Amino acid sequence: MITKESLINDLTEVRSKSPLVHNITNYVVMNTTANALLAIGASPVMAHSVDEVEDIVKIASSLVINIGTLSKNWVDAMIKAGKAAKEKGIPVVLDPVGAGATNYRTETSLQIIRECKPGVIRGNASEIMALVNEKSNTKGVDSTASSDSALDVAKILAKDTGAVIVISGPVDYVIDQQSVIKVKNGSSMMSRVTGLGCTATALVGAFIAVNKNFVLASAHAMSVMGIAGELAAKKSEGPGTMQIHFLDALYKLSEKEIIQHLNVE
Repeated sequence: MITKESLINDLTEVRSKSPLVHNITNYVVMNTTANALLAIGASPVMAHSVDEVEDIVKIASSLVINIGTLSKNWVDAMIKAGKAAKEKGIPVVLDPVGAGATNYRTETSLQIIRECKPGVIRGNASEIMALVNEKSNTKGVDSTASSDSALDVAKILAKDTGAVIVISGPVDYVIDQQSVIKVKNGSSMMSRVTGLGCTATALVGAFIAVNKNFVLASAHAMSVMGIAGELAAKKSEGPGTMQIHFLDALYKLSEKEIIQHLNVE
């Protein structure tokens, strides 16, 4: 079970080791996720060329695959990097952005799961449901379902893939075949800022780089994300200032703030 002490320990590990997180992610969020990783203490590299991803991932501590802006060349690079990571024992997290919105997105996500065996899959409720039931609908990249409605499906996905499943929403869920952790931190304003879901995936990438217990690492990442969101929202007038304060909150996040704000079950 996640504790304040376990979260503080993992955050300290990220800040002291500065793990290299290889991101194959989308155009919309590259700047946001790179800055968030830097703010938390990790070291991001954003490389998606099929000619170099295999070399990059071999020196990385984790691989983040985000399918937000798809093209054939990018899919080829994702598969190539994911296979190389699997061979080297480098942990992989998949963000199936928009799965369920189009057949291409759903099929690409399922292909990555089959061929790259991600240790963590993080998405909103609709995306997670689409990976099990391909008839589920997703509104663009936004969820049409609440996070708790995807719990049963997520348990099936965890059993079928062996991955830890993370469902983002007003309450975040971290699920494997034995346990469910609820992370109740966060702010409603976070949903008004483009790319914070993708940022959560990137932070999971940083934490699984330092903790091989992917359940705890994922719960720690989502807790850090939520606490920083709460702290940022208190200082923000709207989504514009929220982005700035969120990065500052990640950078300055202290043991005292974790102890005061962590809200998990």
